[in-house]
Amino acid sequence: MSGVNSPEVLAAYDSIRSDKEEQNWLLLSYGATGNKLQLTATGTGGLSELTAQLDDTQVQYAYVRVEYANDAESKRVKFAFVVWIGENAKVMKKARASIEAGDVKKVLSHYSVELTANDKGDLNEDEVVKRLRKAGGADYNGGRG
Repeated sequence: MSGVNSPEVLAAYDSIRSDKEEQNWLLLSYGATGNKLQLTATGTGGLSELTAQLDDTQVQYAYVRVEYANDAESKRVKFAFVVWIGENAKVMKKARASIEAGDVKKVLSHYSVELTANDKGDLNEDEVVKRLRKAGGADYNGGRG
């Protein structure tokens, strides 16, 4: 499962973490041989754009920057690590996901929530923001999500 610490992945990760860059997500997928993760895509369209890139036949890993407002005066930035296990992925790929996710998390290490999904509906932005708010501690929105 080499490839996750390639210069391309590290540069994309740093870009997403930077407040000065527009890039806000990255996607790691297995190459043609199926045993090496590689940077498949990056983007600036947030969680919805990332979700559109997920492949139902693959196990993929993603890192996404999510910005949301707690009130009119504040904006928060949080990060989520996504483990995508496509419904039609091969059984052995699904079985390896939990072990391989640990290796990926060593590189994409700074995040507030980990999301495991096998349906694109699991990555609904409103629900993800609710989870990020809970993980963030203080909730100035009175528990209203």
